[in-house]
Amino acid sequence: MTIAAGSDTGTDKLDRGVLKVAAVVVLGAIMSILDITVVSVALPTFQSEFNATYATVAWTMTAYTLALATVIPITGWAADRFGTKRLYLASLVLFVAGSVLCSMAWDIGPLIIFRVLQGLGGGMLMPLSLTMMTRAAGPHRIGRLMAVLGVPMLLGPIGGPILGGWLIEATSWHWIFLINLPIGLVAFFAALRVLPKDRPQPSESFDFLGMLLLSPGLALFLYGVSSIPGTGTVAAAKVLIPALIGLVLMIGFVRHALGKDHPLIDLTLFRNRNLTIAVVTMTLFAVAFMGAMLLFPSYFLQVRGESTLNAGLLLAPQGLGAMLTMPIAGRLTDKIGPGRLVLAGIALIAVGMAVFTQVAADTSYVVLLAGLFVLGMGMGMTMMPIMSAALASLTNHQIARGSTMMNIVQQTAGSIGTAVMSVILTNQILADPAASAYTAVTQGVVPAAQVPLDVLAQGQSSLADAFGGTYVVALVLIVLCIVPALFLPRKKIDRAVEPEQEKELTVPTVVH
Repeated sequence: MTIAAGSDTGTDKLDRGVLKVAAVVVLGAIMSILDITVVSVALPTFQSEFNATYATVAWTMTAYTLALATVIPITGWAADRFGTKRLYLASLVLFVAGSVLCSMAWDIGPLIIFRVLQGLGGGMLMPLSLTMMTRAAGPHRIGRLMAVLGVPMLLGPIGGPILGGWLIEATSWHWIFLINLPIGLVAFFAALRVLPKDRPQPSESFDFLGMLLLSPGLALFLYGVSSIPGTGTVAAAKVLIPALIGLVLMIGFVRHALGKDHPLIDLTLFRNRNLTIAVVTMTLFAVAFMGAMLLFPSYFLQVRGESTLNAGLLLAPQGLGAMLTMPIAGRLTDKIGPGRLVLAGIALIAVGMAVFTQVAADTSYVVLLAGLFVLGMGMGMTMMPIMSAALASLTNHQIARGSTMMNIVQQTAGSIGTAVMSVILTNQILADPAASAYTAVTQGVVPAAQVPLDVLAQGQSSLADAFGGTYVVALVLIVLCIVPALFLPRKKIDRAVEPEQEKELTVPTVVH
């Protein structure tokens, strides 16, 4: 008889051992993702504290993102070579050390440098978490595990602004970094105790040429893209030169990887139909959704005049919506596949986004919070099922490389989406004198007393219209996600068999 690859031989429920692993790795992943957004509300504080321009302090976020992108490609090889547990512990140490150094920064330059160090550690935490949890759960429970891992992905964009606003108002900016020290210590000792012993596979040689092509290529490309909002145009030399050089390096990596036995990123994974479709879907989704999420707190801060803490709290319905659907989607993904769930999730996100295309300066908070709740429900049914579709049919040996690839896609697409939405919003504001005047007042560049009340009222309305127009672009991109999502599996996905296990899984029939 022949045993089917990925046959469901275990219980569907997550046992205590798997939940322990999940709790440990989620703790580290939460720190990494929270730190992407928690700093966003501190930028005005950094401006006044270090007497720096907004363009300069924005590099405290950009430097962290670039460091993430640089280190993610080597995570798959390093996990195979040194073991996921050892690498996870080392990443935690590097991340916490960077956090402590950030809290001690005496000027904006050292703070940016320390953020790079923090990003180098944080960049490995999420792909390692994906790898360890997928291996611990097995193919038949990957949907449920993805729902658990979705918690940090959800808490980052939603909890970051709330936590950052509260820490700055209650203590000082130093604590947005120092908070990682006690959490990191707990995560380190828990990982030391709970995570299974490593079984490293040192047979594959490290692809140094691939690293020299891909990591700088990604960093330069994202640097160029991240510079678009500051220049206001794609045609600026500061944007084009690094972006084009980065693109050339990445193309060079593709050619190199296709002719190498053990490349840094295994592009042969694209032979897996499920992973390829999931990558396309995730790219469109991340560009639209991640870019739009950046604008939600900005609308509350700039148009409605809310404090940083209130703006963060107003995003809570989005998290509640996702918490409602994410566990359900995780269970259903294991049973019926991700296809139908992703399509339903995209439809909900489109409905929620449509609410924000109509925002005005006085739109009811009830309407806005309801839109965020529906959008969150859609997010809970979309992101992690897409991840499940990508990883569920890979072999155990391919999981580390597959999770690394999905993290690169998500990080790159999210950065592109953030830049695109920022440029669209900025250009719409610059095109309207009233909106520009109101923005100058909200940023403290021009005293409100110097601007007539009727101009302020018109400017507030025009600024709201600029946000609404930007959300229209996000809505169109979300709707486009339906096209690749139609091809996602609509039945339970079976895990592929390791090549060396194929003979073991086929037992010859004995004729008596």
